[in-house]
Amino acid sequence: MVSTIQNTDVKQKDADRAVVVAVTSRAVFESAADDGGDVYGVGVAFPLLQALHKVNERLLEESSAESLLFDVILITTDDQQQQQSSRITSSTRHYGLEVSRFCFSSQEDFTESLLKNNVQLFLTTDRDEVLRASQNGVLSALLDQQLASCPSEQLRVMISGDAVIKPDTDPMPLGQKGAQSFSTQLGQMRQKFGIFNSPLSIVLVTLHGGRESCGDALRTLRSRGVSVDEAHCLAGAPRGPILSVLRPHFLLSDGVSYLQE
Repeated sequence: MVSTIQNTDVKQKDADRAVVVAVTSRAVFESAADDGGDVYGVGVAFPLLQALHKVNERLLEESSAESLLFDVILITTDDQQQQQSSRITSSTRHYGLEVSRFCFSSQEDFTESLLKNNVQLFLTTDRDEVLRASQNGVLSALLDQQLASCPSEQLRVMISGDAVIKPDTDPMPLGQKGAQSFSTQLGQMRQKFGIFNSPLSIVLVTLHGGRESCGDALRTLRSRGVSVDEAHCLAGAPRGPILSVLRPHFLLSDGVSYLQE
C-alpha cells in the first residue's frame, strides 16, 4: 500500500517542469534506537538535500518565475520510521528541508510509489532498492557514507563518461533514456549560472579509454546542451583518489549508479 502526503509548508512545484528526485528517509535521517525525542538526527544524505535546496534558492533568485526546479520527495519504507510518520514531518520542518511530499510504502510497493510520483531520480543507501527501482525503469543511484562529508552549499554531480558514449540501442533502455533526460535538465539548470560561484557543479569522469573517449563523451554531452565544469580521463586508473577530491553527491550513469569501485 502507498500513501502520499503533501507538505503544506512548502510551495508545490510545477509538475510539468520540475525535476522529481526521491530520497529515502533513512538516508536523510538517522534511524538509530528511539531516544524519545521529537526529531531524528541527520543522516548521510542531509548535505544532499541542503545542496538541492541551494540550487532551487539560487534559481529563484535569478528569476522568481523559474519553474525548472528540484522537486524532492521523501520516501519511507522503514517500518519503525513509518510508525513515527509525524516525527519525520517534524524533523523535516525542524531542519528547514525543502520536501514537497512524504511517501509511505512497504518494501514490496515502493517502486509503485516512484512510478506514481513520476520520479526521475531515486537515491537510497540500500543496494537492493537501487536494483529493484532500476529494473522498473527508474534512474537510481546508491548513496554511500562518504556523502556525509560532501558540501551543502553546492550540488556536485558526477556523470559517467563511459555510459555517455555507450552506443544507443533500439529500443533504448529506460535507464539510459532516463539518464539522458536527467542530464539534459541538469545542463539547462547549469546554464542559468555563471562560470564562478555556481550552486551546481557537473563533473565528467571517464574510467576507460584514453583522451579520445573523454572527448567523445564531452561532445555527446554538449550535443544535449550539457556543459561540464570539469572533465577527468582516468584511462583505467582507480577512481577512489579523484572521488576523495571531488566529493560528488552522486554518480549519474545509465540505470544503476555506484560511487564505490
